[in-house]
Amino acid sequence: MQPLIGIICNHVDNRYDQAITELTDAISRALADAGAVPVLIPSLLDAASRQELFPRLDGILFSGGGDIEPRQYGAEYRGRLVGVDAPRDELELDLLHMAKAARRPFLGICRGCQLLNVGLGGTLYPDLRAEPGASINHDRPGNERTVLAHEAMIEGATRLAGILGETVPEVNSHHHQGLKAIAPGLRVAGRTSDGLVEAVEVSDHPFGLAVQWHPEWLTHERSTINLFKRFVEATRLPR
Repeated sequence: MQPLIGIICNHVDNRYDQAITELTDAISRALADAGAVPVLIPSLLDAASRQELFPRLDGILFSGGGDIEPRQYGAEYRGRLVGVDAPRDELELDLLHMAKAARRPFLGICRGCQLLNVGLGGTLYPDLRAEPGASINHDRPGNERTVLAHEAMIEGATRLAGILGETVPEVNSHHHQGLKAIAPGLRVAGRTSDGLVEAVEVSDHPFGLAVQWHPEWLTHERSTINLFKRFVEATRLPR
């Protein structure tokens, strides 16, 4: 039986001011190719519905999207913020805590990496362009999804290194925020050459990790195939 993996979607308005639930096909396709059934979850899902849905999911993918509301990590930031969706923050943080408590496999991508850090007590850089010392442009245009922007130095003894099959993969980069103070219980699994955290993993969890890049756009890379395959394999294990 194919495992069911929930993916929380973006909430946006179209040009007619109609509310839309959206997700790029690349994520669903990557999971489907790895042997899972993607289950799209709207950010408007209420608390009772979350409790009803969660036990039916074999895993959760926290996808990319807009910025996390700064109050979630104790900041009073008033600068550049993009696509803040407070209901999505609430839903994903709730599901993250459920997944961690139930030891349910989960994978975070870009925003999902930031969400994992915030959810477990860490903080973010609200806008990397305002931070001194950055030598890499982490916020590449949206039409450069498959462009390999920089290397990610993966720690050799981490779960992620074993999954990817390499310790210096080249990755894409589409984010203007980043991980600052790392949450308790998280292990840094990789960084860029300018020191920014590119991957983290939960030390005491069967499969709880997140990457700052977008592997769903790099499914022609062996390391990416391995990542989605191993994630799906973890969701097949007995609970």
